[in-house]
Amino acid sequence: MDSGTGLLPAAAAVRRLRPDADLVLSTDPDGLPWGPRTPDDVTAHALAVARAAAAHRPDALIVACNTASVHALPALRAALEPDIPVIGTVPAIKPAAAGGGPVAIWATPATTGSPYQRDLIARFAQGVEVAGVPCPGLADAVEQADDAAIEAAVTAAAQHTPREVRAVVLGCTHYELVAERIRAAVQQAGNPPLVLHGSAEAVAAQALRRIGAEPAPAAAPTGTLSVLLSGRPGALPEVVLAYEEGRLLAGAVPAAPYTA
Repeated sequence: MDSGTGLLPAAAAVRRLRPDADLVLSTDPDGLPWGPRTPDDVTAHALAVARAAAAHRPDALIVACNTASVHALPALRAALEPDIPVIGTVPAIKPAAAGGGPVAIWATPATTGSPYQRDLIARFAQGVEVAGVPCPGLADAVEQADDAAIEAAVTAAAQHTPREVRAVVLGCTHYELVAERIRAAVQQAGNPPLVLHGSAEAVAAQALRRIGAEPAPAAAPTGTLSVLLSGRPGALPEVVLAYEEGRLLAGAVPAAPYTA
């Protein structure tokens, strides 16, 4: 679940690990973006999106959204667990810091400098130089697959990223869809290769662990796909085809109409 296309990286990661998995993608086109909303409002929207997905009786729910994980995870777990394990998304600050610094964390303006992010830095990046880089407009540009707006937002954020940075944490799930553009913008000529740290692969692996499933990536894709748009049955929007992850998922067999 996510407000929009930010769920594509995690969903694609699950598809690659388990091509036989039946996926339900629950989004909120009526309510996006969630970033500017108050914590209580984010929680209300996240609960609605999660309950729409839960009606399909999934084995697990991935909260593929940093904003919802920051503000709504306790409420989601209280509402759905233990019947449905809820897996949140945490910025990959710990593995980035383990590689040494300096590290930059690209995130939405609301997340950058938030108590949540400061706590993660304090817990997992002690002794490592960490720079928070707000990325205004980037998530919205990715959501709309607006190439010019993506370029402008990535360029602006790269200009605010310290030149000596060796690793970038992608602190918004939308950013993983344009990871290589971020790498190209930040990587300085003559510097060591830049390491990008996303969350999708780790979140997908954790979801499988929570339900006791083993990866089986060699199999041909057989899993179905259902899409919920603010609770209504729908289809993936055409903009997802701008991204490799969206094209992977768009090729799935549609699931039969759900009946309670």
